[in-house]
Amino acid sequence: MADTQTRRLCVEIIHSQFGPLTAKVASMLLTRGRLSLFQLARFSGIKPRTTRACVLVLVQQNILWHTKGDDEGEMFEVNVNECLMRLRFGKFVWIAERIYGKLASEIVQVILDHGKLRSADILAFLSIYDHINTKQYQQTLHKLVSGSYLKPSTILSHLSPRDKWIQYEAEENRKISGFPTAKELREAKEVARARLKREEEEAEQVGLKRKPKDHQLGPRTNKRKLSEDEDIVNDAVYFKVNYEKFNVHIRNSIIEKAAKERFNDGAALVVRAAMKATESSQMNLCEPRSSATSIGSVSMHIPEDIDLSAGLVYSSKKVSNLTCIKDYLGMLASADNPTPEGRASAFVSYSSSKVQVEFETIGQRLRQNIVESVARYKHGENGVRILRLLSKTGKMDEKQISKVVMLAPKDVRPLLVSLSADALISTQEVPKSADRNPTRTFYLWHVFFPKPEYHP
Repeated sequence: MADTQTRRLCVEIIHSQFGPLTAKVASMLLTRGRLSLFQLARFSGIKPRTTRACVLVLVQQNILWHTKGDDEGEMFEVNVNECLMRLRFGKFVWIAERIYGKLASEIVQVILDHGKLRSADILAFLSIYDHINTKQYQQTLHKLVSGSYLKPSTILSHLSPRDKWIQYEAEENRKISGFPTAKELREAKEVARARLKREEEEAEQVGLKRKPKDHQLGPRTNKRKLSEDEDIVNDAVYFKVNYEKFNVHIRNSIIEKAAKERFNDGAALVVRAAMKATESSQMNLCEPRSSATSIGSVSMHIPEDIDLSAGLVYSSKKVSNLTCIKDYLGMLASADNPTPEGRASAFVSYSSSKVQVEFETIGQRLRQNIVESVARYKHGENGVRILRLLSKTGKMDEKQISKVVMLAPKDVRPLLVSLSADALISTQEVPKSADRNPTRTFYLWHVFFPKPEYHP
């Protein structure tokens, strides 16, 4: 279940877009967890007919997962991530217009307004405002589907992936004979995760179908050419917006801005070109790094009228952009600092044959910068020093922290308590004896940036 602040935010989002009754139904689900339709009507105090209408709206908008249990009947659960993504709907429409034009933004906006629609319904809604561009709308819709900006809404998308993952993991565990080892349990989890991912990928491939076309030769012959297949949008499939694909563009813009703040405009252009060269293969935010690309591909995505040498200092006046790109890539890869610190501050991994943008490394650094800014605002520079020390060295006790950061114990102790109260650092108890007496227990402080969450 989500934490208190996340629940409040989700309720506010639903209240502003769907009204107070729907927000009350969502609040019950966020507070109590999974509930049936009868339980929802009972706990919320809303009439069953009105509760059913609210549930239908939330299911249509992809905010609720629903599944049928063996004993409890159909159960509903809030998809928190789907609800929070509604804050970015305006950004998604703007990105669609920037990539494919005004028609694409109108298609994306219509689907976001209705949750999920078939292609015929999309064209019917758009034809109210424009009767001429039906063919152009169809072509733009095909581009959005083939580019994975729209994806099919299947049965799997209405089920909680956690349920399927637990089910598949239990099936794999039953195949183990005898007492399972840690290695066998880990392999069962990996097999279940791979099976779920494979099913999701297969389900998303039904958006396009092959249309055979038979072409006759001339009137003088009775032979026919072989049928040629053409991808067309499947009319029977409901489509919804693929948030992951749009979030990739948002992430890339954040990385470009970070490179500009760290170096200059030229470095930001090179990073953007490196991400643009592999943009078609970037499907989700879980990728640790981009696909490998060449320096030539990077140079092709830099405008010809840009002079990259303006951000670098050379002895000669005329330097080609290709040379500047190589120098910028060396800077971005921290080639002058081949240490763990240098690798942790790199934007790309660069060799003579390939260039890759390190998404995971950059994301960790940006998350740490955000946490450090919060610590600096609330606890000052001394709080940031303690936070950086624990993030680099791991678990330490109070005396070690006081010695390394060169602060008196009387100053370190209240800082550790306040940092822990704000959930910026955590404690690990190490008892000396089996009775776990607090007076005979070591208390180690540590930082854990990635919070535990489910990743199917």
